[in-house]
Amino acid sequence: MVDGLYIGTSGWSYRDWKDGFYPPGLPASRYLTEYARHFDAVEVDSTFYGLPRESSVLRWADLTPDGFLFCPKMVRTVTHDKQLVDAEAETAEFIQRLGLLGPKLGPIVLQFDYTFGPDRGEVLLDYLTSLPPGPRFAVEVRNRGWLRESFFEMLTATNTALVLQDLHYMPRLDRVTTDFTYVRWLGRRADMDRFDRLVKDRTRELSWWVEQVSRWLSRGIKVYAFANNHYQGHAPATVQLFLEQLQAHRET
Repeated sequence: MVDGLYIGTSGWSYRDWKDGFYPPGLPASRYLTEYARHFDAVEVDSTFYGLPRESSVLRWADLTPDGFLFCPKMVRTVTHDKQLVDAEAETAEFIQRLGLLGPKLGPIVLQFDYTFGPDRGEVLLDYLTSLPPGPRFAVEVRNRGWLRESFFEMLTATNTALVLQDLHYMPRLDRVTTDFTYVRWLGRRADMDRFDRLVKDRTRELSWWVEQVSRWLSRGIKVYAFANNHYQGHAPATVQLFLEQLQAHRET
């Protein structure tokens, strides 16, 4: 692995990875342990849909080695249903629950949809400034209207990372707002419906990201990067391709 780079996929429990990424006959209960043999971090997509049980969180920590990191997405009740308004209780419960991961808790992702536009700037600022010390946060917006200097300055002032996406309708950015950055290779859901093999060539895009990640790492900026199945069709293979390109770049 590369110092300062924490890389993996968005989730680990996919049936289409069976008998490919996961060895034949491996029970689903052992997927996470096997996953952690290949990657040192995972983005937890399931937490977006609901708060996990305490027993589940503790089990995740128990099944992974020291140094492994989980990067959970904030529950949608906070980011989508309430859009940060009167969401203090849900936020506190989420942080407490995922905090059971201890040192294995990585940045928490606040993902917003298109309807959460720049007119919500004051709401976002109030929310970010109210967060407790300790956990780190990254903000992902899906509305281009946010992408202006005042937004970047807000994130810097609150020590928050900007999520840098590779998403079909959002521009690729290389803006870093704190001492770490967070990359998500997302693709488009309509492009594929099975996740057992690569079906889309993203060599050019990954080469662009290799250049950015190399530069960030050289500046001492930590990088968290995660591939979704929809980016190329098979997230583990996307990560492997990226790492191969990164290694070749560092050897030149």
